[in-house]
Amino acid sequence: MKIIALLVIGLIALGCKKQVSEEEQLAADLEIIQAYLVENNLEAETTASGLHYIIQNPGFGNFPHSMSNVRVRYTGKFTNNSIFDQSGELGATFNLQNVIKGWTEGIPLFREGGEGILILPSKLGYGPNGNSSIPANSVLVFEVKLLEIVQ
Repeated sequence: MKIIALLVIGLIALGCKKQVSEEEQLAADLEIIQAYLVENNLEAETTASGLHYIIQNPGFGNFPHSMSNVRVRYTGKFTNNSIFDQSGELGATFNLQNVIKGWTEGIPLFREGGEGILILPSKLGYGPNGNSSIPANSVLVFEVKLLEIVQ
């Protein structure tokens, strides 16, 4: 009987776990991003949303806008540099309204032919829900090359 009571108390305690506010999560994510930048000897620009970006090659073409169809070659990694997703050499085509917020905001920072790195706080990625291969509240790092704006 004591074991059952302890199990019930433990389950109740797990259910009462304090929810982290969006502000607290962003602050934690920004610490992770700063540590990643230092560890990898990178300097990034930052937007108001917390998106960090590095333009390694400015490109030569036009800038897309948040409604554009684009073809992008990319590698998605966690801050421990393990890869969770990547496109093929020919890239992937999609509309910037149908992707995570960090891509809708970040890809338009590049001209066609441009490349660099997007580092997303979790709220610009998959947030507190995660997805099948990405844990909740994960900071994500994308190496991207904007191959073209598709008409």
